[in-house]
Amino acid sequence: MSPALTFLGAAGTVTGAKFLLETDRARVLLECGMFQGLRELRERNWAPPPVDPAALDAVVLSHAHIDHSGYLPRLVREGFRRAIHCSPGTADLLRIMLPDAAHLNEEEAEHRNRAGATRHQPALPLFTVEDAERALGLVSPVPFETPFAPAPGVEASFSVSGHILGAAVVHVTAGARRLVYSGDLGRYGVPIMRDPEPVAEADTLLIESTYGNRLHPKDDGTTILTEAVTRADRERGWLLVPAFAIGRVQEILYLLRELEAAGRIPKLPIYLDSPMAIQATAIYASHADEHDADTAGVAAAGDRPFVPPRFHLSQTVPDSKRLNDLAGPVIVIAGSGMATGGRVLHHLQRLLPDARTTDALRRLPGGGYPRAPPPGRRRHRADLRPGRPRQGEGSRHRRALRPRRPQRDPAVAAGLPAPAGDDLHRARRARGRHGAGGDDHARAGLARPAGEGRGARRGLGSGRSPVPDASVCGHCGRPREAFTLELPLGLGRRSWLSECPCAAERREAEARERPSSGGASSTRPASACSSSSPTVAGSPTEPSILLPDPSCRSS
Repeated sequence: MSPALTFLGAAGTVTGAKFLLETDRARVLLECGMFQGLRELRERNWAPPPVDPAALDAVVLSHAHIDHSGYLPRLVREGFRRAIHCSPGTADLLRIMLPDAAHLNEEEAEHRNRAGATRHQPALPLFTVEDAERALGLVSPVPFETPFAPAPGVEASFSVSGHILGAAVVHVTAGARRLVYSGDLGRYGVPIMRDPEPVAEADTLLIESTYGNRLHPKDDGTTILTEAVTRADRERGWLLVPAFAIGRVQEILYLLRELEAAGRIPKLPIYLDSPMAIQATAIYASHADEHDADTAGVAAAGDRPFVPPRFHLSQTVPDSKRLNDLAGPVIVIAGSGMATGGRVLHHLQRLLPDARTTDALRRLPGGGYPRAPPPGRRRHRADLRPGRPRQGEGSRHRRALRPRRPQRDPAVAAGLPAPAGDDLHRARRARGRHGAGGDDHARAGLARPAGEGRGARRGLGSGRSPVPDASVCGHCGRPREAFTLELPLGLGRRSWLSECPCAAERREAEARERPSSGGASSTRPASACSSSSPTVAGSPTEPSILLPDPSCRSS
């Protein structure tokens, strides 16, 4: 048969990259990514594998990002036992990324079981840390520009793509036909990474085009970073930098060190508050062969490219919490990059009400963030589902678009005493409108905006009693400070009430009094619910195409 390429992911969306290359002698999977983003995309990860994992001869990865590699533990769980080929840098990054992804899956399943927010009994993770470790045992690193044979009749090699450490352009030859797959391509002239190497020839070129409709600015970000650091120093406040743990954190550390050495910014204390970013930075430092000439020159001069003068690491959760008590000026770099999770959220919650705080993700003109709007003027997130109109303040349309769920307190579902008052409202909010994921406030770890939510509209508790004044703590009587946050991704501005300090004290007291046998068991079965046997086919929306015959050239 002629070599065929089937799109099993990253078609109609930018995540879940999987491309099946088939010949008469072999089946090779290019990329093995997870679907991310909207719920309907994430649910695709739970579908039976589109190809029998046991029938695959090899997997070839371009780089370590989860949307390109995160499905590997699930693939191994379903029966894959062959080699996973990638560059050495990618192999090192996988050793921290796959176990972390598995840990998050286990935590989510445990949370769903504890909160009673699941239709499955019990809820199971997509894959476990044990599955991730088995996948890592199959990883086979291959240096750049070194030919290898992932399957009979198939030859391949990697060239530098410049995206992140270890990222490669994959060159695959099957018979007389040459397929070149780009993965994510890096930019030219950016710090740390070598520029992408040009592709000399290809019969079929498969290119990712996430940003194919725009031109990147020529500035490397030093102007924005200089202004942000200067403002933090002038205001004697905080500079919060939400950043992706791999790639972006290392660039920011490198630029801060360069700007400080050049005297363009003051030398402020810099805290890296992300365990994954700390490990990834050490891996970046160990792969000097992938650094560009400028970064290599820094190391040759005896300096460390990713270590500014006043640099500190924050490894543990208590270390992270203690950062909030530091006096400015100070720079804190924390995950996640889009402020949708991670440690940066509690820094944003605690410090954004202070007008001296600078957020590098989105700072309003003039610095600082406005206070909460007057009562009665609430802003609501637009419904971002495709084909849905933007909704206003009312919720009738949203209620009509989804089935009603029975009101069941998560504490009662876990066999614990039902909380009362504000505790009941917080427990229900933690469950959220859409199961364990919750709404955008619960996911961000922030309190719901004043006056909003099911509890505020209908009252709290079984008796539907009126909601007390939310601006005053119902337990200790202390006022709760309101502030407004400019959300990323164009979601507009939202108003929150800060959590009263006595809430943490009450939770700790409840935890001490709670019996050890309460709650759902953390023991998880070895396999998740799935249909019977996987099928070997692509869906109608993910067509197969034939690689062209090089002898058939159009004039």
